[in-house]
Amino acid sequence: MVETRLEKERQKRQQQQVQSMKAMKRVGGVALIVLVLGVGGWLGWWMWTAGGSVPERADLASEEDGAAAHPGDSSNALSPPVPSGDSAATASSPKAAPRGASATAGSGGAAAGVTGAASGTAGSSASAVVVSPGATGTATTGASAPQAASPANESKVRLSFVGDVLLASTVETVMKRNGFDYPYREVLPLLQQPDMTIANFESPVTTRGTPQQKDYVYRTSPNALPPFKEAGFDLVTLANNHTLDYGEPGLLDTMSNLDKAGILRVGAGHNADEAFKPVIVNKNGIKIAFLGFSRVVPDNSWKAGSKTPGLADTYAEKRPLDEIRKAKAQADLVVVMVHWGIERNDKPEAYQTTLGHHYIDAGADLVIGSHPHVLQGLESYKGKWIAYSLGNFIFTTNNVSQTLETVVLDAACSKQGQCDLRVHPIFTEYAKPIPMDEEKGKKLLERLTSISFHSTVQMDGSVKPANR
Repeated sequence: MVETRLEKERQKRQQQQVQSMKAMKRVGGVALIVLVLGVGGWLGWWMWTAGGSVPERADLASEEDGAAAHPGDSSNALSPPVPSGDSAATASSPKAAPRGASATAGSGGAAAGVTGAASGTAGSSASAVVVSPGATGTATTGASAPQAASPANESKVRLSFVGDVLLASTVETVMKRNGFDYPYREVLPLLQQPDMTIANFESPVTTRGTPQQKDYVYRTSPNALPPFKEAGFDLVTLANNHTLDYGEPGLLDTMSNLDKAGILRVGAGHNADEAFKPVIVNKNGIKIAFLGFSRVVPDNSWKAGSKTPGLADTYAEKRPLDEIRKAKAQADLVVVMVHWGIERNDKPEAYQTTLGHHYIDAGADLVIGSHPHVLQGLESYKGKWIAYSLGNFIFTTNNVSQTLETVVLDAACSKQGQCDLRVHPIFTEYAKPIPMDEEKGKKLLERLTSISFHSTVQMDGSVKPANR
């Protein structure tokens, strides 16, 4: 009996010792965790105060192969792969800063609403302060900041131009999945650092209207415009073969929505006077006049009339040349944006050369072409410049490789109308323009020289007259 009682007390003491050891291990583990966290927190604080940083990992959007055919512009047929919204890159654009430009429109619709209020009335005049994004921090994308040399004693304005921009069809599908800012994430420095960034805009912005009887009809949501503006775009030309894809209601909505977004526009209007007249912007003490014309008009009803909305066409030269002369009398620098040429043809038609020369003879300092969906060459003419086509910047994708090659064109222009050009090679596919690497960029610059006239493109992207 005594032995049994002693045995029970011994077992009880052993159990108590075991429980005590477990408790000590738990306490020791907690203490170790606290110690590690304490050291880590102190180390993190030291790194922060010493200017250190901890790298962050951003997941890249995935791309799927085997895109299906999709009805779209004849230059672009394939549906883009749709990256998962969860895996899409989330690089934010640099903090917006005012560019401090003032704008005057020859017609109310072109400049009204630069700060968000549309005029709604054609034929009136408006002036406003343009507030546009500017790069104020380190970009998180792969684009290198464009360089534009300017003499210290001469003020210049830096303008950047891109090719065709379509925010509809499969491009809109990608944006809805990944954010409406998705197309711009890799090229923000190229878009935001110039004084102004300009595009050929081929997307009616409307939820109304009737699709027109034509092969390719597009429209996009008004939700696409704020990110487009925030990315750095200041002005667009509407003089092209898609602006009236949804008829007159679609055009009126497009102009109104652009005005509300604070994006200047040329090349279309509530009537011919508005469509043909320039937007004049004052930047760095230099007045720049922008005009937009189209020689690709699907139907005569698309042309603006004395009392009807539409486009500024350039089939007849008199009105466009008269407007250029008037603009030159009001501005230091005249920029003409023209829709012309043959799709997928990297050589300009004879009429393009003739028309471009006539524009310059009338007073244009810079002529920027669009519509072919591929790059066409540059030409130096009487000390001025013609860029026959900048190709696609954001568009639906097909299997024609040249439609995937484009450039961002920088023009650093003086008050006397002299412009120094530089191009930045871009690969654009599935609604995602990306700066080319050095090797691919060099090949594109060599090809651009081979199709240019009286000019050469240097390996740093600068463009020089051939006789220099």
